Amino acid sequence: MLEPIRHSLDFQRIILASTSPRRSEVLRHLGLHFEILPSLFEENLNPKDFASPADYAVETAYRKVLDVAERVANDVNKADIIVGADTVVCLDGKLYEKPKDTAAAVKFLSELSGRQHTVYTGMVIKTPNATVKFSEKTLVTMAYLSDDVIQGYVRTREPMDKAGAYGIQGLGGTLIEKIDGDFYNVLGLPLHSFCKHLLWLYDDQRKKDELKRDIGEY
Repeated sequence: MLEPIRHSLDFQRIILASTSPRRSEVLRHLGLHFEILPSLFEENLNPKDFASPADYAVETAYRKVLDVAERVANDVNKADIIVGADTVVCLDGKLYEKPKDTAAAVKFLSELSGRQHTVYTGMVIKTPNATVKFSEKTLVTMAYLSDDVIQGYVRTREPMDKAGAYGIQGLGGTLIEKIDGDFYNVLGLPLHSFCKHLLWLYDDQRKKDELKRDIGEY
């Protein structure tokens, strides 16, 4: 999908404002060359201040991007693209972010067991000339989990750095009966939506550049 702008992207300084191995893996699938610069934003927004979980995730992603953009603003090699994302799991209006300890992980999984929940990822792509914000949602159905299964999974430590306390790309995938929507969204970076918006950004900029050339601004 990115082939029309592939050559241009090869010469861009792309920054991922996240240390998530899952997000890095998704970007590598695209063959993009990028660097990782974790945001220092504290992620202390109150979800209750937002109209929806998606809005909350988008704003958190935006704050991450702004933090990184400010820190690299004076670099000699300017950032061409900064990518930020935030993922939350939602069930019955309750948000399940990363568990703070094993007790929280057990509680999360017990509440998600046998239910369909929604995974929201908010994303922001920032270039020097524009910023685009968007979100994606995926419905995930978790199997009924016995206490032994939950305790055993938590002991692996896999749930501890993941929204909802499970990693669908790892052992957590065995807990999932089905998904409806973008699988990559559950990993933390909706692949199709990301490519679509990145392509739009570059196509929009190309049209603006052509217009400037037509009216003699270049």
